Amino acid sequence: MLVDRARSDGLQLTGEGGLLQQLTKRVLESALEGEITDHVGYDKHDAAGRNSGNSRNGTRSKTVLTGVGPVEVKVPRDTAGTFEPQLVKKRQRRLTGVDEMVLSLSAKGLIHGEISAHLAEVYGAEVSKQTISTITDAVMEGMAEWQARPLDRVYPVVFVDAINVKIRDGKVANRPIYVAMAVTVEGTRDILGIWAGDGGEGAKHWLQVFTELKNRGIEDVLMLVCDGLKGLPDAVETVWPRTVVQTCIVHLIRNSIRYCARQDWDKVAKDLKPVYTAPSEAAATERFLEFSEKWGSKYPAVIKLRSDAWAEMVPFLSFDVEIRKVICSTNAIESVNARIRKAVRARGHFPSEAAALKCVYMALMSLDPTGKGRRRWTIRWKAPLNAFQIAFEGRLTPTTSH
Repeated sequence: MLVDRARSDGLQLTGEGGLLQQLTKRVLESALEGEITDHVGYDKHDAAGRNSGNSRNGTRSKTVLTGVGPVEVKVPRDTAGTFEPQLVKKRQRRLTGVDEMVLSLSAKGLIHGEISAHLAEVYGAEVSKQTISTITDAVMEGMAEWQARPLDRVYPVVFVDAINVKIRDGKVANRPIYVAMAVTVEGTRDILGIWAGDGGEGAKHWLQVFTELKNRGIEDVLMLVCDGLKGLPDAVETVWPRTVVQTCIVHLIRNSIRYCARQDWDKVAKDLKPVYTAPSEAAATERFLEFSEKWGSKYPAVIKLRSDAWAEMVPFLSFDVEIRKVICSTNAIESVNARIRKAVRARGHFPSEAAALKCVYMALMSLDPTGKGRRRWTIRWKAPLNAFQIAFEGRLTPTTSH
């Protein structure tokens, strides 16, 4: 390869005057020459161009920022002034690769100053913080379109979770960003939307969210899994009366051990396991009574937490073991949350709600860039989807609205 030969010959690959910059310059100028030829209708130095009414009129130098740094290219001109280059458009100073790089770094949580420093250090490219802000602000248009796109008619499972972010609104305070993630009838992941919570009445907030999702095409959700979010069950019943609302078991266990001394975490988790692995609701009730007798006096708050959440915890006990695995595992949404939290932690806090939503959106859009995760998801969900097909006979159909 040319690059390997350059390395062996000791040639500079990157940086100003490096081989990659020279190759990029050659490719761009060759493509621009092809464009001007198509426009004027004759090859360079071809006699057919004489008295054609429009001809080449030299070039002008222009520096564009590319993935290998700034590159100076000669852009052809024509005498009529009608040539509009498409590869490097008029007034365009960055090729799309740079925009994509900025968005990728921003999605990983880097602030604008850090992105600017990274591009200067690695590519020798000076990109102002204002330019970076302009690039990332353009994301908001795509986000609005994404948030309003049509959705499938039915989803087997929808997971709803909250990520707390720090927003500076007079003073820095925690605010929830809610994420709704679904599994499609084909077994793929579909992030339905993101919403900023304002700390208001839970039922009213969730009614608005679910009504929005219904208006975007969702007629039925078989099971909705959440972390005991206030007001959510009532809102679900209003919008999708047949939906089973299920508290995420793993979240419930985590919330329970928060009330316990660290040395008891493993013991409490072990004693809770017979409750959520019981063969029936009646058996689960017996195991919970045994748990209450053992730990009730020491940790009454744990008993109250489980009692209050009982109605939303037990529905999954009537389902096949494959469906139980879905509820008892957070694999489905934890990888999504981990990517969001990484980006959010890197920022510290946000100047506004819009800035926080933009960060979360970019983190979501950078998930699974290779597509391997999508294939793994499809394989992993085959057995659970077959179980849903049987348990919810007649409701799970592959009809989509797009």
